[in-house]
Amino acid sequence: MIVLPMLNIPRHATLVTGAAALVLACSSSQPPPPSGPRVLLVGTYNGVSGQYTKIQSAVDAAAPGDWILVAPGDYHETNDLDHPPTPEMASAGGFGGVLITKANLHVRGMDRNTTIIDGDKPGSSTPCDSAAEYQNFGSPDTKGDPIGRNGIVAYQADDVHIENLTACNFLGGSASAGYEIWWDGGEGSGKIGMTGYWGSYLNATSTFYKVPAKGAIEVNATYGIFANSAAGPAEWDHLYASNMNDSGAYVGACQQQCDVTIDHSWFEYNALGYSGTNSGGTVIIQNSEFDHNQDGLDTNTQIGEDPPPPQDGRCAGGKTSSITKTTSCWVFQNNNVHDNNNADVPAAGSAAQGPVGTGMTISGGRWDTVMNNTFTHNGAWGVLFVPYPDSDTPYGGKTCADYGGVQDTTGLNLGCVLDPQGNALIGNTFSGNGFFGNETNGDFGELTFNKGEPSDCFANNTAPDGSYPTDLETTHATCGTTTTASQQGALLTQVACDTGTLPCGTGMNYPTITTSVVMRPLPTANLPTMPNPCDGVPSNPWCK
Repeated sequence: MIVLPMLNIPRHATLVTGAAALVLACSSSQPPPPSGPRVLLVGTYNGVSGQYTKIQSAVDAAAPGDWILVAPGDYHETNDLDHPPTPEMASAGGFGGVLITKANLHVRGMDRNTTIIDGDKPGSSTPCDSAAEYQNFGSPDTKGDPIGRNGIVAYQADDVHIENLTACNFLGGSASAGYEIWWDGGEGSGKIGMTGYWGSYLNATSTFYKVPAKGAIEVNATYGIFANSAAGPAEWDHLYASNMNDSGAYVGACQQQCDVTIDHSWFEYNALGYSGTNSGGTVIIQNSEFDHNQDGLDTNTQIGEDPPPPQDGRCAGGKTSSITKTTSCWVFQNNNVHDNNNADVPAAGSAAQGPVGTGMTISGGRWDTVMNNTFTHNGAWGVLFVPYPDSDTPYGGKTCADYGGVQDTTGLNLGCVLDPQGNALIGNTFSGNGFFGNETNGDFGELTFNKGEPSDCFANNTAPDGSYPTDLETTHATCGTTTTASQQGALLTQVACDTGTLPCGTGMNYPTITTSVVMRPLPTANLPTMPNPCDGVPSNPWCK
């Protein structure tokens, strides 16, 4: 027999038993939480206030799968200042004004050009103010130097979407900093630290420039839109980036697992419009514009930075590309590359060695395909295939030869020389290139140092200003055949002059990178916002 405890029931109360008691208990409990993703609102949109005034507050409150909508406004986000990173996280890039460490978040602005994540200090009446007094260089490191700042960073978080906003004036420093929008799988780790990333209708720029003092830390903005140590699937669509001292966009260190498409994008007024170190497998860059950079685009192999090397454009698993019908899955197609002649853009580090006046450079890259593009009015060369000389320490305790390089013995102190190998230049249209008028300038050129390597190939290009050597389409019609001789001579001295690797000879004429840097404004009239920022978003007070 079950004995119930004595209940202390007031004499005037009615004892409810059986089914009635169950109904009463259910009616007094809290309702179950809503199923599916939530929508967290930041700022005020069309007169309706959201729950948050800071983007980071919404990120902190969000769960994987949630949406964060951000109203137009000038947001001075300070997570990196409020929570300074450890030295380890500072070197890995795991810090930013907005820091995302949760998977599958959607962060979307309601207007691409007026939803602004601003690296400046508050107080200016103008978003992205160029005045020195409004710049914020980040927390101090152990030596007292500023570490710099990053804008919005997805750190080792899978499938993060960042869309329809602008990031500006996040500046470099002693740490991995100066990145405006960054999907970071772990800077320098040599490992894939995240899978899946998505960005669309994004602007990244800087309005501030400081002439670097000799021996001082570079504090200018470094990269616009960046992904490293991250595997696909991934897609970037409708990007714009300008005024970066390295590159407007970057994909690197992804071990033939990049699986990324960059589409309908525009990169101008950078040292390099796009760069990609050790990025291979499926990388498709298409339907985009590269103009008024120092060098329109550069993809390369490096033996120490952004490991592991090499840059290898062959399809993962030995598969065949549906685009090229070959084993090359790194494809640059249907792009407009023009007027990349600027020596007055910000430039620092190895990016400053990008040859001024070149539409595209493949520096020690392998098995990449460049097809069906137009290259116009690039003063030195439309496309250039060159070695990448690297004096760094090879990654992972290996040697230069392990990565397909040859140690320089010429006395030029070039270190490990990594030739371009197996690349294809097919069906492109060139016009008005090579007008600097130096020997070897023209539509395209190839320089290799070493023998016995898989050759690049050239076919069906419309090239009225010619190539160097002049017979490339005759002698190098098939990719991958073993080279029997190296080409140096005049092209070597010209490229060395243009990149600043060696002094220029008499009569050589290339623009000289100067400290008279010009920072150009965003061309907002030509940067369309997302047609419907409510598209795909669960119902909420801003999106009925």
